[in-house]
Amino acid sequence: MKWLVAPNAFKGTIEADRAADLIRKTILAANDSHEVSTCPIADGGDGTCHLLSEILGLEKISAMACGPLGSPMEGFYSFDPDTRTAFLDVSTVSGIKWLKQYQKDPWTCSSYGTGELVAMAHARGAEEIVLGLGGSATVDLGTGILRALGFLFLDESGREIPVFSPGFLNQVAHIQQTKNIKGLKFTILCDVENTYFGDRGAIPVFGPQKGLKEVDFENFEKASKNVFDLLQKKSKVNLTDQKGFGAAGGIALGLSAFFDTRLVSGAGYFFEKVQMADRIGKADIVITGEGRYDHQSDEGKGSHELLKLAHSLGKEIWLITSGTDAIGSEFDRVLQLPDLDFESPELVSQAGRQLVQTVKKALD
Repeated sequence: MKWLVAPNAFKGTIEADRAADLIRKTILAANDSHEVSTCPIADGGDGTCHLLSEILGLEKISAMACGPLGSPMEGFYSFDPDTRTAFLDVSTVSGIKWLKQYQKDPWTCSSYGTGELVAMAHARGAEEIVLGLGGSATVDLGTGILRALGFLFLDESGREIPVFSPGFLNQVAHIQQTKNIKGLKFTILCDVENTYFGDRGAIPVFGPQKGLKEVDFENFEKASKNVFDLLQKKSKVNLTDQKGFGAAGGIALGLSAFFDTRLVSGAGYFFEKVQMADRIGKADIVITGEGRYDHQSDEGKGSHELLKLAHSLGKEIWLITSGTDAIGSEFDRVLQLPDLDFESPELVSQAGRQLVQTVKKALD
């Protein structure tokens, strides 16, 4: 039997590459005559570009940059000199994972540190930036990245508003471009279809995860609309809200005002780069997984996109996940993980043991 093990990350517990290794070892322990290949996957979520860079064997370049609240931290990007393409994730330095609960504040958090990494990559010779949006701490319409690339945001008196200022978006009255960066384009990897504005937009759907209180929704949308209008006024393109612009607090929206920006399915881009169709074609069974498969998984998440690709190639595919939403789905088999105690100090090790036990039971 030939297996392709291609899990997504089990959010908050097991990274995709570790999950793939645990599943591989469990299959071989059950029957060492099986052939098992691994290719952990990502879909634009936290760590997508890092994982892709690891699989492609790209050079990793470390650099200091600002975190989501301005504190310095070590970040990195990967660079492909042959194509002059840099790969980086918003979550690397602008990620919500770096904040304690009481620090989450979209009125203050900025994507500026990600912009610093973009500027460094461009100075190194990058002409294209592949940007993974998942795991952002911000809802700043990409203003932080734009500031790092030479755009000033001014108040009513024409004074520059420092990034990481509380209520930054509320204060913006003018936008001034100080640099003309030519030849820089962005490919932005996204795993959701939400627009920035509206009932299913970034503010009501993702804002609470990032510390935005419901009583502030109206004021935050008003401030965002003002910045959007200013971006439109300064831009040379017809700037309109669209699917995916709600990801990472509107980063793709802000960048598209001034740069050649292509918003693509993170899973589709990832699968193309790692030649996933060829890998699936060599397997008898594909086994994937994610922390909790739910209604959002059908909107571009890696496991669902892998399901569609596997079935298009006539291959059987299994899903490992918690919860019950995947029961009755199109997966050929669903391996259900027990619920975890997320307050347990042994959460990560417990998750690993449960993953191994679930796969072992399915193979008995």
